[in-house]
Amino acid sequence: MLRVRCMRGGSRGAEAAHLIGAMVARAATGWVQKAFQGTSAAVAEEDTMSKSVDPVPDECPVNSFNEWDTLEEVIVGRAENACVPPFTVEVKANTYEKHWPFYQKYGGQLFPEEHLKKAVREIEEMCNILRLEGVKVRRPEPIDWLTHYKTPDFDSTGLYSAMPRDILLVVGNEIIEAPMAWRSRFFEYRAYRPLIKEYFNQGAKWTTAPKPTMADDLYDQEYPMRTVEDRHQLAAQGKFVTTEFEPCFDAADFMRAGRDIFAQRSQVTNYMGIEWMRRHLGPEYRIHLLSFKDPNPMHIDATFNIIGPGLVLSNPDRPCHQIEMFKKAGWTIVQPPTPLIPDDHPLWMSSKWLSMNVLMLDEKRVLVESSEISTQKMFERLGIKTIKANIRHANSLGGGFHCWTCDIRRRGTLESYFN
Repeated sequence: MLRVRCMRGGSRGAEAAHLIGAMVARAATGWVQKAFQGTSAAVAEEDTMSKSVDPVPDECPVNSFNEWDTLEEVIVGRAENACVPPFTVEVKANTYEKHWPFYQKYGGQLFPEEHLKKAVREIEEMCNILRLEGVKVRRPEPIDWLTHYKTPDFDSTGLYSAMPRDILLVVGNEIIEAPMAWRSRFFEYRAYRPLIKEYFNQGAKWTTAPKPTMADDLYDQEYPMRTVEDRHQLAAQGKFVTTEFEPCFDAADFMRAGRDIFAQRSQVTNYMGIEWMRRHLGPEYRIHLLSFKDPNPMHIDATFNIIGPGLVLSNPDRPCHQIEMFKKAGWTIVQPPTPLIPDDHPLWMSSKWLSMNVLMLDEKRVLVESSEISTQKMFERLGIKTIKANIRHANSLGGGFHCWTCDIRRRGTLESYFN
């Protein structure tokens, strides 16, 4: 409360009191006007925001906690315009010596045209099969990956939008964009942004992990690898082409099983990236670090693929060093049979073990390569129906069914399967 004290002085005192009173009244009026204007602006701003953002629906279209609940909606990648990445140190470390001349010759150019056409047709047929199985299929935008780009730290051409599993990780109702380690994948997120914005407007959470600069310090420029023996020794020593300069990870190095998520340190995922994920998801989830006898670790899903509650495919050529903890938890460990893919079929970016890179449609249905007869028989012995599709030419670009997809919605809730 403002008190005005009138001094002695007769009429002069009264005049002073009147003057001070008028000043206070004018000030009070100004305060009220400003407060009203501020409130009006806030209301107008809120009204503008409500008009520019769609109201959040009661049911979010994004919901996936594991790899096997009933699949209802999925993103399937595109082979169109796929470009051979430049032969940089991180690409060299993730490919085998017999393919290096291919990268040296075609880096920065489209993959062989006829091969791409066949891959495109295979993926279109795969999408049709998924639709027939009751799954809603979404696709990324077509992008010209031949476009040359330059940042303050490097220049490159692009790769593709073929493998959404590499860049997107869905945990519950959240879509996480991965900070991938290949320079040719720096702008890969652009192909998925229209879809992610749509999901965000429909209520999904949307997180972009810290974008790496991909400066030279992120890579061991002198990383020594030539033979498979060299790679085994380096992996055993915990040496990888990516350093701990800044966080990086591919989403495909994480395997979800409800509250438990299993990750590996690989050529494209560093410890900083795994720690970022641990802190980001918080105490509701448990991140377990796994390692394997793998000379070229990159993406966990052709090495250790969880296909049901307490049921995992474990690559016999790349045994898991922590397998005992799964046995103690009562899990069933299944070793898939040797892949049947011919030796002369080009696999520029992966191994034959894409045979176990399957996509579960639910606990009793699996999407599997039509020519992998022994793998189909394995699933039949497990009581799982095989849905067959042929994506052999699509395999050449570096992925199987799990890699070529990212499950957006599965009918299930958050549970714990690992105690």
